[in-house]
Amino acid sequence: MKLYSIPLSNFASKCRIAAYEKGLDIELTEPPGGMGSDEYKQINPLGKVPALDTGSQIIAESELINEYFEDKFPEKPLLPNDPEARAKVRSFTRLHDLYLDPPLRACFPKLFGQDLEQSFIDEKMVEIQSRLDHLESQLSGEGWAAGADFSLADAALTPTIFFMNTFLPAFGQKPAIEGRPKLAAWWGKIQDRESTKRVLGEQGAALEALQKQQQGG
Repeated sequence: MKLYSIPLSNFASKCRIAAYEKGLDIELTEPPGGMGSDEYKQINPLGKVPALDTGSQIIAESELINEYFEDKFPEKPLLPNDPEARAKVRSFTRLHDLYLDPPLRACFPKLFGQDLEQSFIDEKMVEIQSRLDHLESQLSGEGWAAGADFSLADAALTPTIFFMNTFLPAFGQKPAIEGRPKLAAWWGKIQDRESTKRVLGEQGAALEALQKQQQGG
């Protein structure tokens, strides 16, 4: 299997976490020609990462990829058997994809020198803090996001909470974990787990390289 991924993509990162958790024999490669290139669109017409080449088909979209991993390689499950517990895990992955990521992503251009209206940024910051408060209220408090076991919920949240802790202060906001004890406790465990620690290292190294490039270093 081949996973088209870039280290800084939070959606590709959650697939790498799942793959590392399951110990999958998987080749990681960046999109040929870069995201959105004609060459890469021959592989994934959407031009985005992640995309998984299973050898017989291309699967795009991070949640579909992680669910495929779960179906194909069930030996180390990241979804519980109980339907209610599975729904709880999926509630976190949907919260991430639909409500946590979008307002932060909308502000990224500002970090890279593009002009955004301050009123727009302020609106998105209010959204982010509100949704982080909701996340805090939903966390299990049992060790991992959705319960006592590490799951796809933790894989989904980790890369974006890294971004929020890193970038929110640049917008005059507190880090995601500040004032949220359950989220802070969860984050402490995330930094000690092998799979998530590995991906956080990949994200951090890629971010440092990008910042040096922007500074001309």
